[in-house]
Amino acid sequence: MQAGAGCAMLVRVVIREAQPDDWPAIWLILNQEGSAGETLTWDPERTEARARAGWMRQPPGRTVVAVDADGTVMGSANTHPIHPGPGAHVANAGFVVDPARRGEGVGRALCGHVLDQARADGYRAMQFNAVVETNTSAIRLWRSFGFQIIATVPEAFRHPAHGYVGLHIMHRTL
Repeated sequence: MQAGAGCAMLVRVVIREAQPDDWPAIWLILNQEGSAGETLTWDPERTEARARAGWMRQPPGRTVVAVDADGTVMGSANTHPIHPGPGAHVANAGFVVDPARRGEGVGRALCGHVLDQARADGYRAMQFNAVVETNTSAIRLWRSFGFQIIATVPEAFRHPAHGYVGLHIMHRTL
Protein backbone atom coordinates (compact mmCIF):
# COMPACT_ATOMS: atom_id res chain seq x y z
CA MET A 1 0.00 0.00 0.00
CA GLN A 2 1.43 3.39 -0.88
CA ALA A 3 1.30 6.37 1.41
CA GLY A 4 -1.02 9.02 0.06
CA ALA A 5 -3.21 6.45 -1.70
CA GLY A 6 -6.16 7.25 0.58
CA CYS A 7 -5.19 4.77 3.30
CA ALA A 8 -2.71 4.88 6.12
CA MET A 9 0.38 2.78 5.67
CA LEU A 10 0.49 -0.51 7.57
CA VAL A 11 3.49 -0.73 9.87
CA ARG A 12 5.26 -3.56 11.63
CA VAL A 13 3.62 -3.89 15.03
CA VAL A 14 5.34 -5.62 17.94
CA ILE A 15 3.21 -6.53 20.95
CA ARG A 16 4.97 -6.90 24.30
CA GLU A 17 4.15 -6.77 28.00
CA ALA A 18 3.82 -3.19 29.21
CA GLN A 19 6.63 -1.93 31.43
CA PRO A 20 6.44 0.87 34.01
CA ASP A 21 8.40 3.12 31.62
CA ASP A 22 5.58 2.73 29.05
CA TRP A 23 3.05 4.44 31.30
CA PRO A 24 3.66 8.06 30.14
CA ALA A 25 2.92 7.09 26.52
CA ILE A 26 -0.11 4.98 27.51
CA TRP A 27 -1.42 7.82 29.70
CA LEU A 28 -1.06 10.29 26.84
CA ILE A 29 -3.20 8.07 24.58
CA LEU A 30 -5.76 7.25 27.29
CA ASN A 31 -6.11 10.87 28.34
CA GLN A 32 -6.46 12.05 24.72
CA GLU A 33 -9.08 9.41 23.87
CA GLY A 34 -10.90 9.81 27.17
CA SER A 35 -11.03 13.57 26.90
CA ALA A 36 -12.43 13.35 23.35
CA GLY A 37 -15.44 11.62 24.91
CA GLU A 38 -16.32 9.52 21.85
CA THR A 39 -15.21 5.96 22.60
CA LEU A 40 -14.31 5.45 26.26
CA THR A 41 -16.60 5.51 29.30
CA TRP A 42 -14.17 7.96 30.83
CA ASP A 43 -14.74 10.13 33.87
CA PRO A 44 -13.39 13.59 32.93
CA GLU A 45 -12.26 13.98 36.55
CA ARG A 46 -10.17 10.80 36.41
CA THR A 47 -6.70 11.36 37.82
CA GLU A 48 -3.59 9.90 36.28
CA ALA A 49 -3.06 7.74 39.37
CA ARG A 50 -6.58 6.30 39.13
CA ALA A 51 -6.19 5.71 35.40
CA ARG A 52 -2.88 3.91 35.96
CA ALA A 53 -4.35 1.68 38.66
CA GLY A 54 -7.20 0.71 36.34
CA TRP A 55 -5.14 0.19 33.19
CA MET A 56 -1.89 -1.38 34.38
CA ARG A 57 -3.37 -4.72 35.44
CA GLN A 58 -1.85 -7.02 38.00
CA PRO A 59 -2.02 -10.83 37.57
CA PRO A 60 -4.18 -12.54 36.59
CA GLY A 61 -4.68 -9.43 34.47
CA ARG A 62 -2.23 -8.34 31.81
CA THR A 63 -1.34 -5.10 30.05
CA VAL A 64 0.46 -5.01 26.72
CA VAL A 65 1.67 -2.30 24.37
CA ALA A 66 1.95 -2.20 20.61
CA VAL A 67 5.20 -0.58 19.50
CA ASP A 68 6.66 0.27 16.11
CA ALA A 69 10.19 -0.49 14.90
CA ASP A 70 11.49 2.53 16.83
CA GLY A 71 9.88 1.33 20.07
CA THR A 72 7.25 4.08 20.02
CA VAL A 73 4.05 3.07 21.82
CA MET A 74 1.21 3.12 19.29
CA GLY A 75 -1.47 1.55 21.47
CA SER A 76 -2.19 -0.60 24.46
CA ALA A 77 -4.59 -3.26 25.67
CA ASN A 78 -5.36 -4.94 28.94
CA THR A 79 -7.18 -8.10 29.94
CA HIS A 80 -8.56 -9.37 33.21
CA PRO A 81 -11.31 -11.64 34.50
CA ILE A 82 -14.66 -9.96 34.00
CA HIS A 83 -15.82 -11.18 37.43
CA PRO A 84 -14.12 -12.93 40.33
CA GLY A 85 -14.77 -16.50 41.40
CA PRO A 86 -17.33 -18.39 39.31
CA GLY A 87 -17.16 -15.74 36.53
CA ALA A 88 -13.36 -15.62 36.28
CA HIS A 89 -13.28 -17.82 33.16
CA VAL A 90 -14.62 -14.94 31.02
CA ALA A 91 -12.11 -12.24 30.11
CA ASN A 92 -12.70 -8.55 29.61
CA ALA A 93 -10.37 -6.32 27.63
CA GLY A 94 -9.76 -2.65 26.98
CA PHE A 95 -8.01 -1.15 23.97
CA VAL A 96 -6.63 2.25 23.01
CA VAL A 97 -4.78 3.27 19.87
CA ASP A 98 -3.00 6.55 19.34
CA PRO A 99 -5.36 8.52 17.05
CA ALA A 100 -2.37 9.45 14.86
CA ARG A 101 -1.71 5.71 14.27
CA ARG A 102 -5.23 4.63 13.29
CA GLY A 103 -5.48 2.64 10.10
CA GLU A 104 -2.02 1.12 10.53
CA GLY A 105 -3.16 -2.27 11.87
CA VAL A 106 -2.44 -1.51 15.52
CA GLY A 107 -5.92 -2.37 16.82
CA ARG A 108 -6.01 -5.55 14.73
CA ALA A 109 -2.60 -6.64 16.07
CA LEU A 110 -3.64 -5.91 19.66
CA CYS A 111 -6.94 -7.78 19.32
CA GLY A 112 -5.28 -10.86 17.80
CA HIS A 113 -2.67 -10.91 20.55
CA VAL A 114 -5.18 -10.43 23.36
CA LEU A 115 -7.43 -13.23 22.08
CA ASP A 116 -4.49 -15.64 21.73
CA GLN A 117 -3.20 -14.76 25.19
CA ALA A 118 -6.64 -15.05 26.81
CA ARG A 119 -7.06 -18.49 25.26
CA ALA A 120 -3.58 -19.53 26.48
CA ASP A 121 -4.43 -18.19 29.95
CA GLY A 122 -7.42 -20.54 30.10
CA TYR A 123 -10.30 -18.12 29.55
CA ARG A 124 -13.32 -19.67 27.82
CA ALA A 125 -14.78 -16.45 26.41
CA MET A 126 -14.24 -12.72 26.10
CA GLN A 127 -16.83 -10.01 26.63
CA PHE A 128 -16.71 -6.28 25.98
CA ASN A 129 -19.22 -4.41 28.14
CA ALA A 130 -19.16 -0.92 26.67
CA VAL A 131 -18.61 -0.58 22.93
CA VAL A 132 -20.09 2.75 21.89
CA GLU A 133 -22.52 2.09 19.04
CA THR A 134 -21.18 5.04 17.00
CA ASN A 135 -17.65 3.56 17.12
CA THR A 136 -18.26 1.72 13.85
CA SER A 137 -14.60 1.04 13.05
CA ALA A 138 -14.11 -0.78 16.37
CA ILE A 139 -17.37 -2.70 15.94
CA ARG A 140 -16.29 -3.76 12.44
CA LEU A 141 -12.91 -4.88 13.83
CA TRP A 142 -14.39 -6.83 16.75
CA ARG A 143 -16.89 -8.52 14.41
CA SER A 144 -14.05 -9.54 12.09
CA PHE A 145 -12.62 -11.44 15.08
CA GLY A 146 -15.90 -13.25 15.70
CA PHE A 147 -17.48 -11.01 18.36
CA GLN A 148 -21.24 -10.67 18.28
CA ILE A 149 -23.41 -7.94 19.74
CA ILE A 150 -25.46 -9.77 22.36
CA ALA A 151 -27.23 -6.69 23.73
CA THR A 152 -27.33 -2.92 23.49
CA VAL A 153 -28.03 -0.73 26.48
CA PRO A 154 -30.04 2.16 24.98
CA GLU A 155 -28.80 5.70 25.56
CA ALA A 156 -26.13 4.50 28.01
CA PHE A 157 -23.40 6.78 26.61
CA ARG A 158 -23.47 10.56 26.22
CA HIS A 159 -21.56 11.25 23.00
CA PRO A 160 -20.36 14.85 22.50
CA ALA A 161 -21.69 15.02 18.91
CA HIS A 162 -24.48 12.42 18.72
CA GLY A 163 -26.07 12.86 22.14
CA TYR A 164 -27.28 9.76 23.97
CA VAL A 165 -26.30 6.58 22.11
CA GLY A 166 -26.25 2.91 23.02
CA LEU A 167 -23.48 0.80 24.47
CA HIS A 168 -23.07 -2.63 22.91
CA ILE A 169 -22.16 -5.71 24.90
CA MET A 170 -20.07 -7.90 22.60
CA HIS A 171 -19.04 -11.50 23.21
CA ARG A 172 -17.22 -14.41 21.68
CA THR A 173 -16.16 -17.83 22.86
CA LEU A 174 -12.51 -18.77 22.81
